[in-house]
Amino acid sequence: MKNLLDNKNPYLGYTYAYPHKTAYRALDPLSLQEVWSLQDQSQLFLYLHIPFCEMRCGFCNLFTTVNAPKPLEKAYLDTLELQARITREALPEAKFSRFALGGGTPTYLEPQDLERLFGIAHIFGLDLPKVPTSIETSPATVTPDRLKVLSDHHVNRISMGVQSFIEQEVKSVGRSQDNRTVHQALGHIREAGIPVLNLDLIYGLSHQTPESWLHSLKTTLEYSPEEVFLYPLYVRPLTGIGRAGRTWEDERLELYRIGRDFLRSNGYEQVSMRFFRKPVQNTEGPVYCCQEDGMVGLGCGARSYTAQVHYSSEYAVGQSGVREILWDYVQRDAGSFQNIQYGILLDQDTRQRRFILQSILHASGLRKSQYHRQFGTDFLQAYPQLQELLDLGLAQEDGDLWTLTDGGFEQSDLIGPWLYADHIRKEMETYALR
Repeated sequence: MKNLLDNKNPYLGYTYAYPHKTAYRALDPLSLQEVWSLQDQSQLFLYLHIPFCEMRCGFCNLFTTVNAPKPLEKAYLDTLELQARITREALPEAKFSRFALGGGTPTYLEPQDLERLFGIAHIFGLDLPKVPTSIETSPATVTPDRLKVLSDHHVNRISMGVQSFIEQEVKSVGRSQDNRTVHQALGHIREAGIPVLNLDLIYGLSHQTPESWLHSLKTTLEYSPEEVFLYPLYVRPLTGIGRAGRTWEDERLELYRIGRDFLRSNGYEQVSMRFFRKPVQNTEGPVYCCQEDGMVGLGCGARSYTAQVHYSSEYAVGQSGVREILWDYVQRDAGSFQNIQYGILLDQDTRQRRFILQSILHASGLRKSQYHRQFGTDFLQAYPQLQELLDLGLAQEDGDLWTLTDGGFEQSDLIGPWLYADHIRKEMETYALR
């Protein structure tokens, strides 16, 4: 590990999962059944990836494509169902405590195709009224007929990227979105009665000011969303909040603090650097622990996690690379889904670092006892550099528990990469992105 103070930039990279997908490489074929036989299958996460959108935002690095021909959409759903059936055969006793549809924009699909997605989920025996289910959408695709499909299948969380309620700011990142469509979409969602609404906002956009950022925050709360995510922009634009002698990092940090303080003052609790929610009243339902439980990801671009292996299809961002991988996916046969061919094998060090990252960057924090139960050692013995978090006031210790302070949360995108292993960082740096 490098010294945390070596880099003054608090925005190095978003640690969503570790190892990062750019550390994945081609593997000697591994049996799907054997890989999952080593994993506790009592409370897994099922994820279906839909790589289609009506537009491509300038900041997007997700595995998705726009204006896909209808034959490709149909072939994709056919292959997704085939992959689901082969996977279920390999995991016949698996039980699922979470289900999500992401992308891309799943609601880009027509209502009858959305219905088919839930049919694919039923292959895994999901009891949808009891399993928390989430879906990603966009303002242009939130229509009453699609929302009816979601309600009929007991979707209880819908997430939509608004990014900003200032049209000039949104258009600066290539998003053709007007406020009328956004407000109409939000009205439809609330009328549909889906219990949890999450809205995503971005700070650091071109022409954005503290005043315009606060306007977007205030407009967001007019719809009283149960959750709000605040994302820093990682594609550097010509910002509208530049001041002499200040950096883009300074500007984003100021906007982050404005957003954090505003949401807290309006009754939201902070779960991570990005995630804010209204206090949760109902804690019923199956429990999923991201540090220890696995994820079954289906579809081109989806990732799957077991304790020993993380795997996926190949990854691309450029449209030609995405289309090439997609067309290869829809031509796969049943036999090809019985083996894992692309991903990363997790050694003990990688598993330990992943556990620490998944814990410390979340408000629930890192527990010594939980880590010891999992790995039979103390995390400070394995990684004495973590003491620096306490010394710098970025973390606090309360008996068994380590949690980030406010200063630690705002440095999350520095702390994450700081904890990466050197060989993982090297793989990420040498990855040839398509």
